[in-house]
Amino acid sequence: MNEQPTLTMAQAIITFLKNQYVERDDVAQPFFAGCFGIFGHGNVAGIGQALQQLPAFRYYQSRNEQAMVHSAVAYAKTKNRLQTFACTSSIGPGATNMLTGAALATINRLPVLLLPGDIFARRNVAPVLQQLESTYSQDISVNDSFKPLSRYWDH
Repeated sequence: MNEQPTLTMAQAIITFLKNQYVERDDVAQPFFAGCFGIFGHGNVAGIGQALQQLPAFRYYQSRNEQAMVHSAVAYAKTKNRLQTFACTSSIGPGATNMLTGAALATINRLPVLLLPGDIFARRNVAPVLQQLESTYSQDISVNDSFKPLSRYWDH
């Protein structure tokens, strides 16, 4: 009997991304060349741990969130949209720094996967560190800014 391993959500995502392939002219190649990232609150314990545990899915440490998304966009463009990168950041300014790159990718129809950190799953907790604070609602996050800049958005 084949038992499936128990995975965290982040481990499942990284494993899934590693196993995505695109085919053109009978040639298959991995769709994701790896992941650019800057870790902090909102993504280090999940995605960070999963990337460390699956070194076959290459991780590239970045120094600026906007630059990593622009790099992923440029890579997708040079690869004729057959390959791209995932990009991850912490919540707060780390996530908002990716907005310009998200708009660029969407307007030019270039594939890039953005995995910004977010608030807790319940979305109704008090702000933590650099998390967005709203006087009228606690159920919004900076990631809501990605809605108009993305082909697909989910929280």
